[in-house]
Amino acid sequence: MSRTSELPSVEAVADGCLLLSHRLTEWVGDAPTMEEDVALGNIALDLLGQARGLLSHLGDEDQLAYFRDADDFRNPAICAAPNGDFARTMLRQLFADCWLEVVWAAWSQHADDVVRGVAAKAVKENAYHRRHSRSWVVRLGDGTEESRRRLLFALEELWPLTADLALPGWREAVTDVLVEATIPVPAAVEGDDEAIAACDEARRELLAEMQSLARAHPGATW
Repeated sequence: MSRTSELPSVEAVADGCLLLSHRLTEWVGDAPTMEEDVALGNIALDLLGQARGLLSHLGDEDQLAYFRDADDFRNPAICAAPNGDFARTMLRQLFADCWLEVVWAAWSQHADDVVRGVAAKAVKENAYHRRHSRSWVVRLGDGTEESRRRLLFALEELWPLTADLALPGWREAVTDVLVEATIPVPAAVEGDDEAIAACDEARRELLAEMQSLARAHPGATW
């Protein structure tokens, strides 16, 4: 995805939601609490539904999800970033939620009926996602010395991956949460080519796992 302040393409949002959904499912069974297991699973399902709604509008959703090469995906880099610890996952989710909040709000007036319909449902889902990620980022940032240290480390790692998310209003939304979390707000986003390249490699690994069964049994029905 290009680094721009313009709204992303439908492909970029579909791919971002798909990969972020798969990342969140990696927490199921390993989340800090049973309640969080359920919450992350539900958010992942919402994102998957959003991805499917857009991918099916673009073509054959299974073909697009399982049989495209990694370099053909147009997701923002951060959506494929590895989970790391829970602080990193929640901060990554906050960044994505604030980005999607801008996208879905704008697309609720989209000229395409299908895209507008996906956005109308996603606006409500994303409101919950953003409340969830915000509450955790604030809790971790303004919590114990250890939780704050982990969140600061996550911010250092993830901030260079946010250039693709910098839509009008995104930085303001993120800043509002970081201030509440008593976390210093970084300077303007400058993309880090090395960090983005690492995310590209992480995307290849993620897709290799996600696509393995479908590619092993092409044409199978379940």
